[in-house]
Amino acid sequence: MAGRDAWILSDQQWELVRPLLPQHESSARGGRPRTADRPCFDGILWVLHSGARWKDLPSHFPSPSTCWRRLAEWEDAGVFVEMWHAFIKTLDERGLVDWEEVFLDGSFAPAKKGAQESGKPSVKKVRSGWWWQMAKEFLWLVPPRARRQLKSHSPKARSSKRHGQQAKPSR
Repeated sequence: MAGRDAWILSDQQWELVRPLLPQHESSARGGRPRTADRPCFDGILWVLHSGARWKDLPSHFPSPSTCWRRLAEWEDAGVFVEMWHAFIKTLDERGLVDWEEVFLDGSFAPAKKGAQESGKPSVKKVRSGWWWQMAKEFLWLVPPRARRQLKSHSPKARSSKRHGQQAKPSR
């Protein structure tokens, strides 16, 4: 797909996503029919891709409030975590995940503005729920063989090996 919405999911990609979304039946009480999931998903992707405000969502998508509510509904239902699990599993089965490089903890990133050392983190800055959720999911998904590799590549283990000492077992 080319043009202004080239990043929108192809039919093949949508067929991978669709089964991961919760199914809803029509209300017995009537009312307005539920907006289809695909245009809502595309609208969500547009906002995430563009960084624009919801109210700037182009008119060829469902209303911004509909897309936002669908995002909140799917987030509450754990849809995106399940989607992430399914895609990581598929990539790992194809040998496309390098488990040694798959996760970076920002608390170990270099300091801003070229400083040589990181400062002590502010107590006021609390990590977001999203960060902890992704850390937990990462640890849950990493295959046992990769966990052993990650442990053996820790700086402490490397340092001990260089000095002829045996590394202490990690807890």
